[in-house]
Amino acid sequence: MSNSNTFNPFRRLHFYAAWLITPLLITLSLSGIGFLFYSNVENNLYEEPFFGVSTVTTRQNLDEAVQQISSNYAGYNIGKISIMDEPYNNRVTVSNAEGESLYIFLDHNNQIVAEQNAKYTYSNLMRNFHSSLLTGSTFIRYLVELTACWAIFLIVSGAYMTFKKRLLTKKNNQVKHPFRFQKIHAILGLVTAIPLIIIVVTGIPWSVFTGSYISSYAQEHPELGRTELKYNPPQSDVNEIPWATRSQNQPTSAHVGHGDHHTTAPALVNTPNQQSLTSIVQNAQRENITRPFSIVYPSNEQGVFTVTKGSNTGVTGLDVSPYEETTAYFDQYSGSLIARINFEDYGIIGKWFTWGIPLHEGHLFGVANQILNLLVCLAFLAAIVMGFLSWMRRMKPGDYKAPQRINKPWSIGAVLALLILGILMPLFGISVLVIFIIELFVYFFTRNRARTA
Repeated sequence: MSNSNTFNPFRRLHFYAAWLITPLLITLSLSGIGFLFYSNVENNLYEEPFFGVSTVTTRQNLDEAVQQISSNYAGYNIGKISIMDEPYNNRVTVSNAEGESLYIFLDHNNQIVAEQNAKYTYSNLMRNFHSSLLTGSTFIRYLVELTACWAIFLIVSGAYMTFKKRLLTKKNNQVKHPFRFQKIHAILGLVTAIPLIIIVVTGIPWSVFTGSYISSYAQEHPELGRTELKYNPPQSDVNEIPWATRSQNQPTSAHVGHGDHHTTAPALVNTPNQQSLTSIVQNAQRENITRPFSIVYPSNEQGVFTVTKGSNTGVTGLDVSPYEETTAYFDQYSGSLIARINFEDYGIIGKWFTWGIPLHEGHLFGVANQILNLLVCLAFLAAIVMGFLSWMRRMKPGDYKAPQRINKPWSIGAVLALLILGILMPLFGISVLVIFIIELFVYFFTRNRARTA
């Protein structure tokens, strides 16, 4: 990258990209900070549903509680039952055909304490704000992903220009006052470069474009993802059902989604010959699956009870260490364990997902993870401010100091750097390709115009 026309396109792309994506970068940073502490906020905000007790003191078992919820919330399907560790109350997730989800909290007597609309909980609001600015729009999610990709380019190009201009080697008395802000901007960028790239990359599994391709690739290559069994769960032994009560049309096994997120398939609850929820909890504990864990009901006659411990549930009190993550399948008629998948059974992509998401969310290694992510976000916000101030200090009235275009082809170094980043981040690559076509058009237009003149 010794060619002088590597610096110029990097400088111009860095400048214009910074102006275009800064509003979203600030939004993502602030919403990310808000989500970092969601469990701390919710523990105080939702003290009654999380830890309270019902005025009804009669004890009932979990199956009776689920039956009560089914009766009280007509039109809602049971999604999952989260068996929490003390002091948290157990939680039942229900949803209706319109996509509305509710959390129903049960105390130690399995009596209903309170309910929450899942859409408006603090954690879900911050998560939706961070991913789609509360719009749920796929287009906005594309913009968010594109912003994250360009943030990595800003880091890479900023580091290159810092060393190219030798900002760090110049003494303070050699740096003109307007450029001191630029030096601080550069230092903050370098300090946050590696941790910020890690934070961005660990958020990629959620992205609408790259994330979907990674997930599809992992599913097509289970040796790299979460094993074939995770993507295609086993089936219960229908021979356990009396022949006369079997469905005429044999259903297929329900697909269980990634992590601990809500299932949309209607649950088969309290059907004849089905094991009780209480017995499934006991069988899970016999298999050394300790609290907290979630149970998803079968969705058809061949379905299984799915018991999961997840490191990226996004539910206060439900997350566990990646090493504890497990998915176990129990026959819905005999209650016996059919199969189990643990963290060590995952391939490299599955382990990346399992480690990366809680690292991104800030709960992989407790408070230290929260503080580290917070400092990175604050330093990054400070770098944005310093970059803006350095530009303002150099700007004269009527002169916006935008980087001038050098009418030369881009150097091989610049093209290769953008090509590599484009391959690693396809959405970024598509946007760069559009810019490159525009650059070629402008280059040939200005060159021909100069020849004509």
